[in-house]
Amino acid sequence: MITLFPAAQIRLGVACVRLSQRFRSKASMAKASPPVAKKVKHEMEMFGDVRVDNYYWLRDDSRSNPEILSHLQQENAYTDAIISETKHLEDEIYAEIRGRIKEDDISAPIRKGLYYYYERTLEGKEYVQHCRRLAQEDAVPSVDDIMATAPPEHVILDENLKAKEHAFYKVGAFKVSPNHKLVAYAEDTKGDEIYTIHVIDAETRSPVGEPLVGVTDNIEWVGDEALLYVTMDEILRPDKVWFHKLHTNQSTDSCFYHEKDDMFSLDLEASESKKYLFVGSESKTTRCIFYLEISKPEKGLMVLTPRSEGIDTSVSHRGNHFFIKRRSNEAYNSELVACPLNDVNATTMLLPHRESVKIQDIRLFSDHLVVYERGEKGLPQVTCYSLPAVGEPLESLQGGQTVDFIDPVYSVEPEESQFSSTILRFSYSSLRTPPSTYDYDMNTGVSVLKKVETILGGFDSSKYVTKREWAIAKDGTHVPISIAYRKDLVKLDGSDPLLLYGYGSYEMCVDPRFKASRLSLLDRGFTYAIAHIRGGGEMGRKWYENGKYLHKKNTFTDFIDCAEYLIEKKYCTKEKLCIEGRSAGGLLIGAVVNMRPDLFKGAIAGVPFVDVLTTMLDPTIPLTTAEWEEWGDPRKEEFYYYMKSYSPVDNVKAQNYPAILITAGLNDSRVQYFEPAKFVAKLREMKTDKNLLLFKCEMGAGHFSKSGRFEKLQEDAFTHTFILKVLNMVPAPLRG
Repeated sequence: MITLFPAAQIRLGVACVRLSQRFRSKASMAKASPPVAKKVKHEMEMFGDVRVDNYYWLRDDSRSNPEILSHLQQENAYTDAIISETKHLEDEIYAEIRGRIKEDDISAPIRKGLYYYYERTLEGKEYVQHCRRLAQEDAVPSVDDIMATAPPEHVILDENLKAKEHAFYKVGAFKVSPNHKLVAYAEDTKGDEIYTIHVIDAETRSPVGEPLVGVTDNIEWVGDEALLYVTMDEILRPDKVWFHKLHTNQSTDSCFYHEKDDMFSLDLEASESKKYLFVGSESKTTRCIFYLEISKPEKGLMVLTPRSEGIDTSVSHRGNHFFIKRRSNEAYNSELVACPLNDVNATTMLLPHRESVKIQDIRLFSDHLVVYERGEKGLPQVTCYSLPAVGEPLESLQGGQTVDFIDPVYSVEPEESQFSSTILRFSYSSLRTPPSTYDYDMNTGVSVLKKVETILGGFDSSKYVTKREWAIAKDGTHVPISIAYRKDLVKLDGSDPLLLYGYGSYEMCVDPRFKASRLSLLDRGFTYAIAHIRGGGEMGRKWYENGKYLHKKNTFTDFIDCAEYLIEKKYCTKEKLCIEGRSAGGLLIGAVVNMRPDLFKGAIAGVPFVDVLTTMLDPTIPLTTAEWEEWGDPRKEEFYYYMKSYSPVDNVKAQNYPAILITAGLNDSRVQYFEPAKFVAKLREMKTDKNLLLFKCEMGAGHFSKSGRFEKLQEDAFTHTFILKVLNMVPAPLRG
């Protein structure tokens, strides 16, 4: 596998194999023909409406049917054959992408007690090492704190050693016990997001007790000798919270709570103070909180915020107060209140609801409160407030200190910080600024850059432009677009290629983040754009609500309007425009290529949710019941017909389509592999053009595809090559 070699060796290998690939690819192209899935009539009737799904037979929940596996492998073989003629370019792009990485590196160390904890990557290795190093006992936390190199590094867990036994490997949680003697980590070895929890001695790495199997990666320590964890039901809904005492058998664990309503799922988190654990039971519209006092686990879970339809709460703790972020129909962008530990009804308003600002998250410290918000222009903002001493009255927050950021569009994410310090840690990036970790002194307002991702290969951020544009939707709504391009290459006369990305669901914010592999497109003269369409959360709660349920088509028409705006402003033409989305963003891509196939030259739909109506009618499919509050319940006639009107599989028709690449993961538990497989089969049957239609199904991965860091780069190189092929931008192979 070439993915095992450093970038310089890859370049040498590319040059050596190009000639043979040129002849091989011609032979492959001559033989390649797309697989044709057989048709087996399957009728589904609802409200007197009969739908026929000739490809329903592609569903196999066991993932073991030889005929279905053979069909998927034929699709993969066809894709490989078609792409083989551009393999020289894929290898070249992979070498570029990998060549930008500093393979031997460490993350920004975080001080916890007597140790610094961090992750290390090694040259040529796919996975990280989890490490720690002793710190000076008398060191006072500050933004200028630097980890000394004198104490020896200790590797607690080397994922590379664990991954040797598996085609897929992911550590979903890595939790150090309060006394720093033990570590609990959750591993997934299939990509289906069903985890096994291991507890090890942090020094000797020896196992402590037996693993906990069939669980989620939601785990927290209850003191130094017990864990709280979450399991799922048969449709993979997190539904039970368990208490596990170390050195006991999993079968004897105590179930602290069972959520029986299949519209609700459970999550688990520790307070920043490490005094409480909070269990959230949430649907798409409602969330209530239970709490566990860590020092008194025998009391079990107690109700903190009772369930009330349409009320969504999240809780933090400091001193003698709980801090509650609360969303309701009236306070739709959320408000922040505090209450005494012994009286949750005696609330004090700290930050009232504001129509133009949405509270997204809060972080508590012993003397400060940090609020992460979304401003009126859809950009994240971070504000720090000083708090009175514990025991003194809490009042409405005033005079917060806002952190300044440099780019016109950007992304900010909270990172783990120490509760007892005055140092806020956050990560920052933009479409031209690599991921950067900052420590911010909340007393002085001083920010110190602790780590920036190294980009090799002569990267210069000043060559790139980032900006915000606003498209006007058909109903007059202004839709933000984030844009990046190289100012010395892009002419803005309509001749430049452009890749437009979109998502637009679940109130998720697709903020403009840096991705090093994207440089291989920008450096070839591409413009990259993100359409922040309705259904996402960038512009507040109403932005989301106007792109769900019976307003879902706003998501698709917004995207089309953004594409037309970019063409009007001469960022590209139809013949130079490619689009991409994943998961619910893959639904977006499926919908818009049905609605406006003439508008796009190429489309990439990653693990796309495209069989919306059939899936949402089947409560045995994972996630379905919890999703009724996102898409609507098609067992109700109004939702049935509305959903049918946009569900991509149900709307494939005899028309010309752009070139399309569709991906899937056989073990995907979020979007089942058979959805994209059926979409591809129906497109092959119905479409009237000869444009490329490729399907790639990873046979040993799930929703997030392959697990190794270099394997993921190979996928980026593959999709980039597809885009360049579609746009006729593939250079001829080098001779000799």
